[in-house]
Amino acid sequence: MNPLTEKAKVLKEQISFTDFLSRLGYEPKRTKGHESMYISMVRDSDTDASFSVNEKLGAWYDHGMGKGGNIFDFGKLYWPDLDFAEIVDKVRQICDLSIDLPEGAQRKASRPRIREAVKIPNYKIEKVLPFGSSEGINTYLKGRGIFEVAADRLQEIHYYVEDEKKLRKRYFAAGWQNESGGWEIRNKYFKGCLGKKGITMIPGDPKKLVVFEGYMNYLSWRRENPSSNATALVLNSLALLERGLDKGKAFPEIDVYLDRDKSGYTALAAWMKALPYSTDRSELYKGMNDYNDKIIADIKLARKLQNQVR
Repeated sequence: MNPLTEKAKVLKEQISFTDFLSRLGYEPKRTKGHESMYISMVRDSDTDASFSVNEKLGAWYDHGMGKGGNIFDFGKLYWPDLDFAEIVDKVRQICDLSIDLPEGAQRKASRPRIREAVKIPNYKIEKVLPFGSSEGINTYLKGRGIFEVAADRLQEIHYYVEDEKKLRKRYFAAGWQNESGGWEIRNKYFKGCLGKKGITMIPGDPKKLVVFEGYMNYLSWRRENPSSNATALVLNSLALLERGLDKGKAFPEIDVYLDRDKSGYTALAAWMKALPYSTDRSELYKGMNDYNDKIIADIKLARKLQNQVR
């Protein structure tokens, strides 16, 4: 067994799937025994909580999709742009597990450990600081090309997660609040929500609305449209599309900037069907996944041209 496969095997034995989903910002709608049911986070049309997780087996099954598997099969759907090695590392980082196997190491054959359900960790926000004091966050946002526009639109969230043994691990991330009072948070290694999921509205012109799937794409748009006074709607998750549509009905002019991937196209079709007078603006970043990809590509091109001049 190669080191990567070995690392994945160890992680599968140690990780609670419900804990993992909680760290991503998803909580079950109902739980019975070892089975928990979620609104699908890998399929945008789910309204009946048809994503099942069996905690004892460490397995999931999406009834609407007709597919299932282990945590790494989930990762392939959730992060389609990552390869297997990147997914393994992403899972490890999110669950904050240190798995260090020497090159070529092999574990001795042993009886598989049955995964017992664990209590979902409790988190507590310790402090909310003005943006800009943590170099790690600054570097992350500079790399995404949105540091300058983030100054008065993001805050720094410092929090800890407490496990069932009352052990605390501290984290910090860039964050913004949604309409449900939860904090959507991002850093280089983590994307999630502290509290209840919700959309985010940035007030502006009551007749003009711009719509985004994620806040980083909103900030990317803001970088290129600093003088716009349009109201902005950030879904924070495509699972909240219906809630976004309810808000959108109040605006006579709507520009939509959703991701150019399968989920984004499906969401766009649903949006245009409900509000057909909206305008799809995603051609602006044609050939890329989202608005932020365009910003990053533009920055790289500018640097390349600048180096050629030198």
